[in-house]
Amino acid sequence: MEILAYVCTALGAYLLGSIPTGFLVAKARGVDITKAGSGNIGATNAFRVLGKTAGTLVLLVDALKGFLAVFLAERFGHELSNLPTDQAVLFAIAGGFGAILGHNYPCWLKFKGGKGVATTAVVLLALMPWTLAVALGVWLVLLALTRYVSVASIAGAAALPVAAFIFPYPIEKRIVACLMAALAIYKHKTNIQRLLSGTENRFGAKKTDDTKGGSA
Repeated sequence: MEILAYVCTALGAYLLGSIPTGFLVAKARGVDITKAGSGNIGATNAFRVLGKTAGTLVLLVDALKGFLAVFLAERFGHELSNLPTDQAVLFAIAGGFGAILGHNYPCWLKFKGGKGVATTAVVLLALMPWTLAVALGVWLVLLALTRYVSVASIAGAAALPVAAFIFPYPIEKRIVACLMAALAIYKHKTNIQRLLSGTENRFGAKKTDDTKGGSA
């Protein structure tokens, strides 16, 4: 029964996270975002293709998905399973990671989603706020130094496991931090290829058809 409760929590969070915000917002404006810009449905590509207002909306909703997944899982998961409250953190982890997987691999778009930066950030805020603070600090510094959103995101992701082991978090959260980092870096594999080939676009630079990137 306990395992079933975790599975149902993760599945529900996955379906919540899989709502393709960027795709739906773009579709409402007559744009297929999977064929525009980098083809990514995340907030970064939404900003570039749809503008600041639509991009902000996508960013906020993607972040909200992560928040709701953790909040609802922690609040109701342990109650439905009749487990002690001190085990609610395991439901929060299941909910948060499920939402990230849903955003990155939405079943509605043949499992081609965003890179999960906004959703992951809010999940971290709920689960490991100090770890998020370190990752965000690294992200800001690298963005300022390189002007590459992808470089900043990859560096921020790489900092997650380090920060998780610096602060006194339980082993379950540390393992999740490692998984989040690995998933985030893997989702940036095309950005890494463009960085190596010198075709990745810098933040604030005018995009061309041949240099399309994104990180959200």
